[in-house]
Parts: sequence; structure tokens; C-alpha cells
Amino acid sequence: MSLQSSEITPKELYFNRRRFLGATAGALAFGALPASGAKVNPLDQAGPMHNLTGEQPNARNMVTTYNNFYEFGTHHEDPAHNAPAWKPPANWTISLEGEVAKPKTLDLDAILKLAPVEERIYRHRCVEAWSLVIPWVGIPLSALLKQAEPTGNAKYVAFESYYDPHQMLSSRAAGIRFPYVEGLRLNEAMHPLTLLAVGVYGESLPNQNGAPVRLVVPWKYGFKGIKSITRIRFVRDQPPTTWNVKWGEAYGFYSNVNPNRDHPGWSQRREQRLGGGLFGQGTSINTQMFNGYRAQVAGLYSGMDLLRYY
Repeated sequence: MSLQSSEITPKELYFNRRRFLGATAGALAFGALPASGAKVNPLDQAGPMHNLTGEQPNARNMVTTYNNFYEFGTHHEDPAHNAPAWKPPANWTISLEGEVAKPKTLDLDAILKLAPVEERIYRHRCVEAWSLVIPWVGIPLSALLKQAEPTGNAKYVAFESYYDPHQMLSSRAAGIRFPYVEGLRLNEAMHPLTLLAVGVYGESLPNQNGAPVRLVVPWKYGFKGIKSITRIRFVRDQPPTTWNVKWGEAYGFYSNVNPNRDHPGWSQRREQRLGGGLFGQGTSINTQMFNGYRAQVAGLYSGMDLLRYY
């Protein structure tokens, strides 16, 4: 992905939110070890902050306390209260399966060596008509997917979240089926904007934001960004997705941000940018087609009726 100099945000925007190892840390290549032999934190080695919005990020406490993560509660404030007590498996792995030449399972250390770790500021648009601007840290999802060498039969990519009924809500309590599943068309998953995120604000993902690794697809509604990913399958047919199964009229498979396609319960033409306005209640703004990423992704949907394929 080619980035213009205007897309690189000055570090002063949130310098105090990013941790560095020291004055020479930026010069270290990812995977290198300092003289002490201690392991380098990949988040400290992230490259320039690419701003794909032209906007300043929301405050960190807004991004980490107002979340949708039904495994830890059905209200926006619940995950920040309930998720921190969750203890993810120490050796987190993601399996790559299905229509591939080389099925494999990789741990996070191996995954983060596949491509340079980047910081990208993206708009986040929730289907509930609120939005945020978030500085994510991660690698292009394509770097991981290519490792499995998808065959010609692979048309879609299906994702599955980690689920532990002893530490998370039951499906009955949450009102949706677990484990949470999502899907993308293969060309969407391979697009340069699609990010496999491992951090936010230069730090590891908090549990409530999808630790330790989640999907970020900035031109789609936020529920497409599946959290705590453990399994990825390459499949021939469009896979089921949690919210599409729950209420297909409201939550289509594609779920591209589209101000012309309303949710059954409300208009999608405007959104509430959280954190601004009087008393921090948010500022009402017009919703942009593809969440403002039309130039980069509209070609993926050439000739498609986006009111039908929503």
C-alpha cells in the first residue's frame, strides 16, 4: 500500500501514549535483540503512524471503555468491567485451514515476524450509528493468509473467536451464538487496508478491545472486526456470520458502511462521533460511503447492487 506523506501523522498527536525502549529503539529491526538479550516488544518497533483519516484519534479512555464484545457483556460499558479478569491462553495460536496448500498453526511471535508492524489511524463506524477514530497497531492480514497458500477453490475467509464458557457469557445470556464467527470475501481479506491488529495506542490490545489479536476492516461496520481470533478457514462458499444469522435484515454479510442503506431501526446517513461536542456527548456528522475509504475499496464492488448486497 502506497502512503502519501500527508497520511503520516506527527507523533506529537499522541506521543505520550506510545512506549519506546530508548533513544535507539527506532533503529532496531523487528526481531532484533538488544545487548541485554531481552526480547524486543514489536509494538515498540512499529513504524510511522499512517493516518488514513486526516483526523485526530479519540482519547484512549473512550476507545477502551466503550466497546461491543458480547462475550463479556451486552452493554457498551460491560467489557471494560468484565474482560480484564479474563486470562487468555499463554501461547496464543491461530490455525489456517480449509482450501489451502499448506495448512498450519502459528503463534503470535511467528505471525508478527511475517511483516513490519505498523500503526494506522482508522475511522471506526459502528452499525449503531456511532463512530471513533482509533490508532491501531498490527500487520496486514494478507501477510498471514499468504502463508497457507490458498488454492483456487478459496473464495471466502471464515474467522472464529476464542470462546471459554467458564470465563465468558453463555450464548443464552448474550443472545447470540458462540463462538463468534465472521467472514470476508477473499479479495476483501487480502486488501492492503485489512489489518490484523495486536495493539492500540502503541500498547497491547486490552482484553475488551479483542486481545490478543483482532480483525480491523475500516470500510465495514465495526461488528465485522472479529476479536480474539483463533481459527481462520478458507472456504468455497459464503460462510455464516454471527450477526447475519441472528438478524440478516439488519446485518448483511458485506456490511459495508453505506449511508444509503438504513438499518431497520434507524437511518445510517449520519453518525455520532463520540467524545466531541457539548459535555463530550459527541458530534453529529454525515456518514461517508465506505466510511471514507471509497477511493481505496470501491473497485472491490464494481457492478454490485450495494443495497441488495449490504
